[in-house]
This record gives sequence, structure tokens and C-alpha cells, in this order.
Amino acid sequence: MWYTMIKPVTVSVEVPQSRASVYEFLDVMANHEPFTNHMLHDWRYSGPPSGVGSKAQVTTKIGTITDHAEIEVFEVEDGRLIRERSVGAKGKRIAHGTYELSDVPDGGTRIEFTFALQQVPALERPLVPLMRAMVRRGNEKAMQRLAGLLSAGQTVRAA
Repeated sequence: MWYTMIKPVTVSVEVPQSRASVYEFLDVMANHEPFTNHMLHDWRYSGPPSGVGSKAQVTTKIGTITDHAEIEVFEVEDGRLIRERSVGAKGKRIAHGTYELSDVPDGGTRIEFTFALQQVPALERPLVPLMRAMVRRGNEKAMQRLAGLLSAGQTVRAA
């Protein structure tokens, strides 16, 4: 296994909705499926539907790489931050995904998502630059899809 700092990937989008309504939407794990299902499939939920302990088991597909992963929310700051831990590669790959919300001066919300690999299997080390590029493209698309869902008035749903 490889335990070193890998440069995180950060993407962002600004939406006209209030920070409170964006947080309310993102706090429900099941609401992540419609904007990430281009790279995360076969969603299965456990734990509470929102907040710390909310979980999803997914099949990841980025490029030609598929894997099974578990995503769990492990930290929240109401209205501002949601941090998830993703464990894949049979426990050998660990990453953190962080949604940070901030107010936009003329109204609306800036949604910033940072994906940071914490641990990578040794066999994947040479692929990290390619993985980062694929993760960036996938997450940029996810942010655009999220903005579209919010603009369409997508409502919060329970798992």
C-alpha cells in the first residue's frame, strides 16, 4: 500500500439556490445518485438517510476501471460541510470526498467538491496521474449535473 499525500482534485460550481437548500439536498445520501450515476452505479443504502453514518455501497466505473466501494459520511458542519470516506479495492484504496458550501456575494451558493486519495494500492501508484484526470472529468460533470438538478427544483428524497 502507498501512504503518501496525493494532490487532491477540486471542482466547483455556483448555483442560484440558497446554501441552506443546497445543504439540505446534499445531506441526503440518496440524492447523490442522480448526479453521479455516470461513474457510480448500483447504489445500495444503509444507515441513516442523512448525516453522519449515512452509507452507500456502489460500483465505481471510471474509464475502464470498475470496483466496489463503500461511501460513508463521517463529518458534517450543518449548512457548510459534508465529508465522506470512500473505501474500495477491498480496503486498499481510501479517499475522502468533501463538499464545502459558501455564499456567493450576489446570492446563491458556491459548491466545492474535493476528492483526496488517502491510500492507494502499490499496483495503482503508476496510474495516479491518469486516475486524477479521470476523477476530475467525472467530478466536473457531476457538479454540472448537480447544478441542473437544483435548477430543475429537484426535491430532497429519503433513501
